[in-house]
Amino acid sequence: MKSESVVQLRGLVKRYGPKTAVDGLDLCVRTGAVTAVLGPNGAGKTTTIEICEGYRRPDAGTVRVLGLDPVADAAELRPRIGVMLQSGGVYSGARADEMLRHMAKLHAHPLDVDTLIERLGLGSCGRTSYRRLSGGQQQRLALAMAVVGRPELVFLDEPTAGLDPQARRSTWELVRELRTDGVSVVLTTHFMDEAEELADDVAVIDAGKVIAQGSPETLCRGGAENTLRFTGLPGLDVGSLLKALPDGSAAAEILPGTYRITGDVGPELLATVTSWCAQHGVMPSGISVERHTLEDVFLELTGKELRA
Repeated sequence: MKSESVVQLRGLVKRYGPKTAVDGLDLCVRTGAVTAVLGPNGAGKTTTIEICEGYRRPDAGTVRVLGLDPVADAAELRPRIGVMLQSGGVYSGARADEMLRHMAKLHAHPLDVDTLIERLGLGSCGRTSYRRLSGGQQQRLALAMAVVGRPELVFLDEPTAGLDPQARRSTWELVRELRTDGVSVVLTTHFMDEAEELADDVAVIDAGKVIAQGSPETLCRGGAENTLRFTGLPGLDVGSLLKALPDGSAAAEILPGTYRITGDVGPELLATVTSWCAQHGVMPSGISVERHTLEDVFLELTGKELRA
């Protein structure tokens, strides 16, 4: 019987000199699920994933990937996982098709290389050396190399960075097919819509710890169903605005010049906000009413934008 989790981290710690990058982190990744790991730059997510992949040793804590220690059991683990890096791992002079075929020969039951090349739109650049590929083509080749061996678990680091919309959608479909085939996926991304679209579970990391984990629906459910958002000059008197709003409302400047209001968002609240702006000489722009999104949750939890 399969374990319910493919990755288990308990009390994970990693330091670089005086800096603690990962600080007692706990994380569980479910078998057969797509888990998105989100966090602002410097939060510790990359270090955490590299420890799972066996590229770094933890200073403390326990790490089990498919029930194995990624360092001590590396020889047994590596044939069972796929790893997509943002850069590196490919010989710069190697041609795209020969590199992919080489990777396929390292596995007992690889995917059909020609089908994978066609699926990811690599047919036109198969004879081109890696260093001459565009950034998007390099991304697609790295993805193909990560999945060609039919891994049980695949780590995808920013899989759609630099891709055009069509290639991005094709990548999303491939990730969905991996899940359908029972492959567990750990995804790091700076695109919130990608996490909402693909992930069964989301783990938010900040300051070296997991500060929230759950499905996108569960995480978003904690907020208001609707949110009013508008932009204006930074530093508006949010306290004064809040006093004018109906009871039960909340107002905050979530980023300089970006204001979010939650509560019973309806015609009365909208009229109150525009009236308050008129009374205070504020010309609001970009007024919109939105459902509570994963991006809202992320900003509430970390107070930071997710930047590439």
